[in-house]
Amino acid sequence: MAVVELGVLIYQGAQLAAVHGLTDLFGVANRIAAEHQSNQLPVLRVSHWQVDAAGQPARVFDSHPGPGQPMMAVLVPPSIGEFTEEQAPPALLEWIRQQHRAGTVLGGVCIGSIMLARSGLLDGRSATTHWSSAKSFATRYPAVRLEADKPIVDDGDLITTAGLMAWSELGLRLVDRLMGPSIAADTARFLVIEHSDSASQCGSNFAPILGHGDAAILKVQHWLQASGAVDVSITVMAQEAGLEERTFLRRFRNATGLKPTEYCQHLRVGKARQMLEFTNGTIDHIAWTVGYQDPSAFRAIFKKITGLAPSDYRSRFGV
Repeated sequence: MAVVELGVLIYQGAQLAAVHGLTDLFGVANRIAAEHQSNQLPVLRVSHWQVDAAGQPARVFDSHPGPGQPMMAVLVPPSIGEFTEEQAPPALLEWIRQQHRAGTVLGGVCIGSIMLARSGLLDGRSATTHWSSAKSFATRYPAVRLEADKPIVDDGDLITTAGLMAWSELGLRLVDRLMGPSIAADTARFLVIEHSDSASQCGSNFAPILGHGDAAILKVQHWLQASGAVDVSITVMAQEAGLEERTFLRRFRNATGLKPTEYCQHLRVGKARQMLEFTNGTIDHIAWTVGYQDPSAFRAIFKKITGLAPSDYRSRFGV
């Protein structure tokens, strides 16, 4: 049975309720998954990483002690107080960047989003943060596409959430990715917390495979997430990877399980789902924004992937 490690960062002033809450949430998901007796469901290994005085994180808790392994995700919990420079020393920011380069998904809650912005990883990317810090965030990090009206921005390899208690939705989003929407829904039901049912009814939001170890393909994936896969071609993607086209096609499918065109479709539809849930833009405008000049082609692909027409999806799940 596969074991997937999820790291939770404990920095100066981190909200310990979120650290232990995430640990409990993943523990409940493990228990519910075990009841299904399926070897296809992984065991979630939760580790805590305490930041020392020099800014270096060290593992101080492990729910399933064993050999070291690359982490699937690192989560940066919120803080009750205002963000301070001491919370994000250079060594910690470099450790965060190293995790991302290795294919680890990064999730930030509230001040955690500021931590990711300070690392530079959110430059050119979409993100959200707590409403109280939205104005200062936009001023200090102009390269980030701030969408403070959204409670969560799932950009594949980078996930940011806005509220102090939004760690629960971040945790459920990862359970959804790793164990499927039904386990996520059952976990939310057991803990009596809210969870969008769009995933259980329309399939999980797009969760790209990042921990495959192919650096050239991972570079292209990060680039596609940043660009939204708008106006891209096989030739351009192969050039970005530094590979000949046939080699790129083979390695991309081996690494991600999808053809590049399928991957881009899933990525675009994932972004469209968020826009349909959290904005009032017209469907034609959303189609154009995510890279489809032909709205009818967008509607067809959206329905193929989610099982719903965009208008039906919005009427059911739009907030």
